[in-house]
Amino acid sequence: MAIIGPLVISTLAGLSTVLGAIFIFLKIKPENINKFITFCLSLSLAIMIMISITELIPDSTYIILCNYSLITSIILIIGSFILGFLMINFLNKQISKISSNNLYKLGILNMLALIAHNFPEGIATFISSYQNINLGIKLAISIIFHNISEGISIAIPIYYATKNKYLSIKYTFISGLAEPVGAILAFLILKNHITDITLSIILIFVAGIMITLAINKLLKEALSYNENKYITIGILIGIIFTIFNHYFF
Repeated sequence: MAIIGPLVISTLAGLSTVLGAIFIFLKIKPENINKFITFCLSLSLAIMIMISITELIPDSTYIILCNYSLITSIILIIGSFILGFLMINFLNKQISKISSNNLYKLGILNMLALIAHNFPEGIATFISSYQNINLGIKLAISIIFHNISEGISIAIPIYYATKNKYLSIKYTFISGLAEPVGAILAFLILKNHITDITLSIILIFVAGIMITLAINKLLKEALSYNENKYITIGILIGIIFTIFNHYFF
């Protein structure tokens, strides 16, 4: 069937998030744990922000501006971004009622944010693959690269908060699963109804979630370890990684 290839591509791209959990198996000396956590958080926040400002926002803004007047476009763009900001703050308040552990809360928030990110990503990957299998493969390779770092942003906080490897892998798997679920939904329900405009609005909403999470939560948590050198290293590598990903894929 024609849908098998696109579905497999979307699934592999999504579940590559689990590869980020490999980092929980590294043997880190006790005196280096804070440095390692700081580096991982900084790497993740840099990639989240870079993906948002170099990919999600520009591409989506262009599509919206091409289809609506300037005033309507501004309202849609800013409104979608603010909704993302409000959503992540609401989720943070709800999770705070469940746990007071900052790292654990951060891992859960990352998982929820990346589910929101992976869902429309799965739709885009599936539809691209369905229309042009080569385009879908190229898109999936790009997604796999940044999904690994996103997996790190879930697995590392969860593991160091709970010391539970199973839980870390479980949450990265759930996040990655959002991508094939988005693909299946695209085929069953949205194939004839999803538009570039709808995806663009969703992706700006996701950018609002990711940037707010990166600045308000990941950066704040990274700074709390007082390992500023590793914040700088993590952010620089995250920026270089994203540029590399865009240049080659």
